[in-house]
Amino acid sequence: MRAIQAASLSSIDEYRSVELPMPIPGPTEVRIRIAACGVGYVDALVALGRYQVKPPLPHVPGGEVAGWIDAVGSDVASLAVGDRVLAQARGGFCEYAIVAATSVRRIPDRMRFDQAAGFRINYVTALHGLRDRARLQAGETLLVIGAAGGTGSAAVQIGKLLGARVVGVASTAEKRALARRYGADITLDRDIDGWRDRLRAAVPDGLDVVFDPACGSLMQPAFRSLRWGGRHLVVGFVSGEIPALPVNLPLLKGAALVGVDYRQFADVFEREQAGRELEELLGWVEDGRLDPPAGRVFPFDQPREALTFALSGEGVAKTVFEVAAA
Repeated sequence: MRAIQAASLSSIDEYRSVELPMPIPGPTEVRIRIAACGVGYVDALVALGRYQVKPPLPHVPGGEVAGWIDAVGSDVASLAVGDRVLAQARGGFCEYAIVAATSVRRIPDRMRFDQAAGFRINYVTALHGLRDRARLQAGETLLVIGAAGGTGSAAVQIGKLLGARVVGVASTAEKRALARRYGADITLDRDIDGWRDRLRAAVPDGLDVVFDPACGSLMQPAFRSLRWGGRHLVVGFVSGEIPALPVNLPLLKGAALVGVDYRQFADVFEREQAGRELEELLGWVEDGRLDPPAGRVFPFDQPREALTFALSGEGVAKTVFEVAAA
């Protein structure tokens, strides 16, 4: 089977197409014939050894896949060959992957593989952040920074489903138009000069929650725009910076700076809760309440281009690496 692999994490140029043996599922595992793999900013960081968790070598990128079940282990009764599924996998830039059956979820008939490949992490992050961590209430005002990106676009949609008024921040007119399409009531640019004044003109009563996957130059002015009791969600550092916040600001506003970490929530501390939230989100897709967008699709012969694009942070929704045509 074909896979994209590197023996070193020194450069994206190290990644090459190789032939690997066909994997065999164990008793509690399934084998998935991969149609598509989601490629996020973190996937690109991992591929370059820049993430806090270093992968073993040789490394096949990608951890979020969608496709068809191709084989099942002897103890697996809940899934069958031919099921359309999404899953977390080690090495999604590959034609086949072995995954634990417990990490696999069937996807609704209306859901395409390019949507499913980038769904789990972004949408569980958004729901967990907004509902569990921020306690977002109907009628509150939510600001989403990077509203056309992967987690940002998910947060816009989830925020609307939870009943919030959503303000989407994006860098270009095209991305702001997409944020409106996803459900944002108001959109703003991210030019720091005069930004807080423009926000105040658009939302004079201030913000209740900030969803921030960038934590860049807008972090402090956004936090300063919170109302009493506001919550600022730290979701990631796509800006490449780790900014400082004067600690008197949370005190003066009775506000909270709250961390949202998908990896620890879903893989370490609250796996069952994360699983329930994924099932809930897939139910929203099935009944038509949620229609997740897909980002730019790269074919199998462009793995380095896919990783470079994901690392740039310039894409919309989640970048997709196409392994097999649906």
